Amino acid sequence: MQQKILGFLKVFIPFFIICLLIQFALVNYLFQPELYYSTFAIYAFQFIATLIVYILLVLVQQNFSDKTGFAFMGCGLFKMLAAVLFLLPMMLNGTLNPFQSLIAFFIPYFIFLVFETIYAVKLINLK
Repeated sequence: MQQKILGFLKVFIPFFIICLLIQFALVNYLFQPELYYSTFAIYAFQFIATLIVYILLVLVQQNFSDKTGFAFMGCGLFKMLAAVLFLLPMMLNGTLNPFQSLIAFFIPYFIFLVFETIYAVKLINLK
């Protein structure tokens, strides 16, 4: 179990840092929109959510290997619920332009979802 998580982290942390730096540069130096959440807050959410999902998938794969796909779908549902709860203050606060804040959140959300999916498929295909 620890080997799988360490192998994941060896790829995930550099991927995370590169994505964070790219979005930070784009948001702060190129586009300069007024966002409700900072880039660091968005990426902290993404990092924690992705790490929790992968750890849960490894635990399920280790104990119930035939249920890993269902666990991935369930974790995806809970991650989306967490994203809605994370974005709820922005939506209720009535920011000037919520579309920019939503785009700044959901572009990394879907990038990290693809990353999660690749590693979930690797776990599912383990025999």
